[in-house]
Amino acid sequence: MSTKAKHGRGSAGGFSDEERAAMKARAAELKKEASGGRGNKKATDELELLVKIAEMDASDRDLAERIHAIVTTNAPELSPKLWYGQPAYARKGKVVCFFRSGQDDKERYSTFGFTPEANLDDDSGVWSTSFAVAQLSDKAEKTIATLVKDALSA
Repeated sequence: MSTKAKHGRGSAGGFSDEERAAMKARAAELKKEASGGRGNKKATDELELLVKIAEMDASDRDLAERIHAIVTTNAPELSPKLWYGQPAYARKGKVVCFFRSGQDDKERYSTFGFTPEANLDDDSGVWSTSFAVAQLSDKAEKTIATLVKDALSA
């Protein structure tokens, strides 16, 4: 069975029609929450992030949607927000990880990276903080999920 079929994704490898509808519904909920006043900054930040993802070129949009799902599933304590105009995820207001659109940056690949707030240090004294992302296989998705969890470990 193909990865697309197994995950119920559309032909472009992104979210299925049902998943996209759910995201649109969530965006509408966030928009409603955000209009409620100053106390809804988190809802406003997430809505801005979802709007940014929706505006991306199709290939980057698919990657950003999957990464958003991976991060929010594996690190619900991180708050989605825009950082330098791109999707990012913060803990206590400080960005831990981020996605950079290759199309927006005029690069041949997108990037998923971590800031110094991420706890990725290892005993070797050398560790990766940024990864090129051209497609997301099952293995790549598992790697990102593991890195996000590790980034939050103390």
